[in-house]
Amino acid sequence: MRLGGCNLTCRWCDTPYTWDWQGTSDAGIAYDPREELHSRSVTSVADQVSALGVDLVVVSGGEPLGQQVRLVPLVELLTGRGMEVEIETNGTHVPHPALVAAGARFNVSPKLAHSGVAADRRIRPDALRSLAGTPGSCFKFVCRDPADLDEVGDLVRRFAIGPVWIMPEGQSAEHVSDHGRNLVAAVIERGWNLTTRLHILIWGQERGV
Repeated sequence: MRLGGCNLTCRWCDTPYTWDWQGTSDAGIAYDPREELHSRSVTSVADQVSALGVDLVVVSGGEPLGQQVRLVPLVELLTGRGMEVEIETNGTHVPHPALVAAGARFNVSPKLAHSGVAADRRIRPDALRSLAGTPGSCFKFVCRDPADLDEVGDLVRRFAIGPVWIMPEGQSAEHVSDHGRNLVAAVIERGWNLTTRLHILIWGQERGV
């Protein structure tokens, strides 16, 4: 489930249609929020998700925790129906206690310098410490080359972050594979996990319905 709106402006974002109304990302397109965003009731969303018969729901964005108070009743409804809920977040918001109590887990993806976002906007110590101390949280960093891993290592040490997953940056299968090959040896050496961008490898920049 994808939500709209984000407090960051990563230049390489592969979902700029969720937030980029000015055309500032590498895509260079100013998207229209009137076309991209749609208001839905909690019940209608929960019913549609339930009809899929899935056990796990991933809430992505944009930045879901930018509207986390409105997420609480949805997460409560979904977990009450036996589903697990994971929320993707850029790590700049302290999670609401009610959202944690509802059973949400957090996949945290702090942004690095190559995102083009100023450090004081993308690295929020209070939020990272809170998320690192929340049971079930894991941390994913988008990287291009081994030099990025030094920046990740600094954040891991400062905020007691873990477990750590490294994902190669790229908006095409070729770029994802190239960056992955550049990273794999250094990631293994540090004892971290390496993942990929499966949606890019399969669909590229094709958008779903």
